[in-house]
Amino acid sequence: MKFIAPPARYTMSMSRNLPPVSQVPINGALLQRVLGADARVILEIGASHGMHTSLFLRDFPAARIHAFEPDPRAATAFRANVRDRRATLHEIAIGATNGRAEFHASTGLPPDANDDLAREYPKGWDQSGSLRAPTGHKERWPWVRFPRTIKVEVRTLDTWSAKHEPGQIDFIWADMQGAEGDMIAGGSATLARTRFLYAEYSDTEIYSGAPNLTQLLDLLPGFEVVRLYPDDVLLRNATLVPEAAAATL
Repeated sequence: MKFIAPPARYTMSMSRNLPPVSQVPINGALLQRVLGADARVILEIGASHGMHTSLFLRDFPAARIHAFEPDPRAATAFRANVRDRRATLHEIAIGATNGRAEFHASTGLPPDANDDLAREYPKGWDQSGSLRAPTGHKERWPWVRFPRTIKVEVRTLDTWSAKHEPGQIDFIWADMQGAEGDMIAGGSATLARTRFLYAEYSDTEIYSGAPNLTQLLDLLPGFEVVRLYPDDVLLRNATLVPEAAAATL
């Protein structure tokens, strides 16, 4: 689920030159310009049913996609929707530490849900689950319920990378429902060899401990903002991607 943030209130603690907020959503054409047609490695953290995975496979024919999804319902839908051998599904959550953790599983359907949406989510809405406990989410979207937690396997990004050895990563798409800070805490070595990162933020607390924009950028001092959206940000690794190259995007 995408969050609609309130009007921007950016009080940066560091000298960041932020671009204006773009109201045009990120799209495949922009990502192709950003990553290049020959992008090789994409990590999709929070893959849900594989909607974005299918687009990455289409737009980047040379890429290997590593998709992460801990909710069993969403993982089942992913396997039904994505059958390309270039995509590998990892049924784990990416977090700050290794082990098993409580995952807040979401359910429910919008009050205006049609039959098609009900068929797509036969066991309820599964796109808002998180390692982080929902807070403001319950007030903003009262139809989304969190009646239970489930135990899921959690690995840090660096632990996963050490095992799978993906090399340089062209792009990480992080749709983690408030757990982006946990990914960063456990992924410094992997992020150091990641060219671009796309992550959510919310300037009102939707999940407990979720970073707002200021906090997210503070956690990523080696990254610079390429495009800013109302509730997402596209970042470049300043060490791997020169400013001159990013300026053409």
